[in-house]
Amino acid sequence: MIYLFLKNIVLGPILSILFRPWIRGSEHIPKKGAAVLASNHLSFVDSIFLPLKVRRPVTFLAKSDYFTGKGMKGALIRWFFKATGQLPIDRSGGKASEDSLNTGLGVLERGLLLGIYPEGTRSPDGKLYRGRTGIARMVLEAKVPVVPVAMIDTEKVQPLGQKYPKIHRVGVRVGEQLDFSRFAGMEGERVVLRAVADQIIYNIKKLSNQQYEDVYASTIRNRLARAEG
Repeated sequence: MIYLFLKNIVLGPILSILFRPWIRGSEHIPKKGAAVLASNHLSFVDSIFLPLKVRRPVTFLAKSDYFTGKGMKGALIRWFFKATGQLPIDRSGGKASEDSLNTGLGVLERGLLLGIYPEGTRSPDGKLYRGRTGIARMVLEAKVPVVPVAMIDTEKVQPLGQKYPKIHRVGVRVGEQLDFSRFAGMEGERVVLRAVADQIIYNIKKLSNQQYEDVYASTIRNRLARAEG
């Protein structure tokens, strides 16, 4: 109920007037049942504009930092993510990765839409990077379709490192559903997981027209951080 109030009464109309977001291919998103929306990740606001343009509620696995911020900004972000049903996850790896997988599977078991960024983190420079295999394992275990999504121009609203957003029109392109049922029971095979993750990223690239780099985005971000430090 809070989600619908925010989307349709409070934030939705305001954001629609300011940013004039558009969507193409929404017919590929199932009207009911579980599915994974796999999107590129250019900006913090991706998690705002994608749910805004999808008629069904979308649950994202959001990094836990969004729920622990300090000050007024931190409180507002925490309130927004909780009110819209986003779930905090720990991205530190190991057991945390397993917990994140189980959290995502729980969302899908309830027949909901789960939003995932296969790259694992925001792009540091607008390019599309190698997908993590966690999404592949989740999809194969849950036996659900994947809907590839491309966020367009959201990095112009709030690029990585910028505190406050700028007004710029943004868009969402949605591709045809991907069916990986042919790999049923093979979620323990690394070669299969890599193939599934790569196919998901390839379909996102077709929608986004981004330049692709076959390395992890986190590797590039760490490299840039070391250069700056």
